[in-house]
Amino acid sequence: MEVAMYLRISSNTNADGDSLDRQKYHISKYATANGMNIVVKKSDIGVAGSVHIFERDGFRKLIEYCRDNNISTVLCENASRFARDVMAQELGYTELKKLNIRLIPVDSPDYFVLENEDPVTNLIRQVLGSVSEFEKNSLVNKLRGARKRVKERNGKCEGRKSLKEIYGEIRYRKLIKKIMNLVKQGVSYAKIGVILAEQGFVQPSKGKPYHKSQIMRLIQKEKESYE
Repeated sequence: MEVAMYLRISSNTNADGDSLDRQKYHISKYATANGMNIVVKKSDIGVAGSVHIFERDGFRKLIEYCRDNNISTVLCENASRFARDVMAQELGYTELKKLNIRLIPVDSPDYFVLENEDPVTNLIRQVLGSVSEFEKNSLVNKLRGARKRVKERNGKCEGRKSLKEIYGEIRYRKLIKKIMNLVKQGVSYAKIGVILAEQGFVQPSKGKPYHKSQIMRLIQKEKESYE
C-alpha cells in the first residue's frame, strides 16, 4: 500500500532540532509495521497549525501528488502536526474527506475516521482538538509572561546583545572611560575609533574600528545614564 508522509513544524528556529527527525521516525515505524510504502514526503517549515491546509505549500503539493498518483492515505505524527487549531483541523478534515483521502496520525490511527459519521466520535475528535489548541495557547501565554518578566528584570529580552553584555561590565566601563577622555582632549570621533582599534576595542561583529556614528551613540547613551 502506497502512502504519503506529512511533516510540519511551526517555527523556523526548530528546523535544526530533532522535531523533523522524530516525526519521520514515528511515521516510518508505523508504515513499516502496517505494510505501507511511503512514496512521497512533503513538509511545511515555519507554518502555524492554524493555517488552512491548502494555504500551506508543502501540504498542497502533497495532495496534488496524491490525487495524480491515486494515493488515498496520508500519515502524520499526530493530529496537531496536521492542524492544532480546531477550526483549521475540522475544515481540513472536511476537505480531505471530499477528496477521499484518509489522514492517519500514527500515534492515534483512529483519531480521524473518515468512514464513521457517528456524532459521538466526531465530538470526541473535536474536544481533543480543542484541548490541543488550549495547550498551545496556554504555552504561548506562559512564554509571553516569561519574556515579560525577563524584560522587567534585565531591561530587555531576546534580540541582539548590547555592547555591555558582550564586553562585560568592567571592559565596557573601560571603553567608555577611554572614549570620554579622548573627547575631552578634542579628538575627533573618527580618530577615536582608530585609537580604540589600536588598543583592541573594535566592533564585535565585524572586527573593524568603531564608526564615528557608533562613538556618538555611546557618548549619548553615557550622558543619558546620568540624566
